[in-house]
Amino acid sequence: MSFRAGSSGTVRVGKVPFFMNAFISRMIGSFQRVAPDIRVDQTYGNQPDLHADLRSGQIDLAICPTGLMLPGTDIAFTEILPARNVVAASNRHPLIQKRRPTSVDVLNYPWIAPLPGSPLLADLHSILLSIGMKEVQIRYSGGSLLSVMNYLQETDALTVLPHSVVFAYRTLGQIQTIPIQFPQPDRALGIMQIAGAPQIPAAEKLKRYIFGEFEELKVAIQRHENAVVWG
Repeated sequence: MSFRAGSSGTVRVGKVPFFMNAFISRMIGSFQRVAPDIRVDQTYGNQPDLHADLRSGQIDLAICPTGLMLPGTDIAFTEILPARNVVAASNRHPLIQKRRPTSVDVLNYPWIAPLPGSPLLADLHSILLSIGMKEVQIRYSGGSLLSVMNYLQETDALTVLPHSVVFAYRTLGQIQTIPIQFPQPDRALGIMQIAGAPQIPAAEKLKRYIFGEFEELKVAIQRHENAVVWG
């Protein structure tokens, strides 16, 4: 199988679940319309697992956030999107109807906990501590992005999601942002690969495609964020 032009071959990609489901899987589909002979094998993992998989040669690229844990000098990280989290709820949630919800308001509702090991889990605790909640009232945890969205539709629970994920599903009218300001993580989403190692041309082709897609998306995501009247 020839890799000379990067037009065929297999790319092994490791990704964090929520971001992968919201954006990357769709991008891989559109990528394969222009590169149908490139196969993509994807796996899920959080940052430490993806670092280990890169170092052991099990994956070619990792798409994940960095900030809490630096990858090390042997792993190159290229940013594709700054991280920003929001409090999200069903579009029928009582706080959506409130003109200016405050941080005190969210203390009255249960929460959905992100997947174990996810940076979002640490962010959830940080957010709730910043608004005065010492103990998190968790009603549901460990679900996939689809299960979290389905659960939100049936309850008045709240959760923490990347703003980019809420943006990705904005046209479905299922979830919305509760416009409350809180401390943001010093983190960015990007693509990791082993620094200085020869890269498979097919992997480089997919990487360049994803970067190109996000160059356009950054503007739209920022516009969506600016349209929110933050409390």
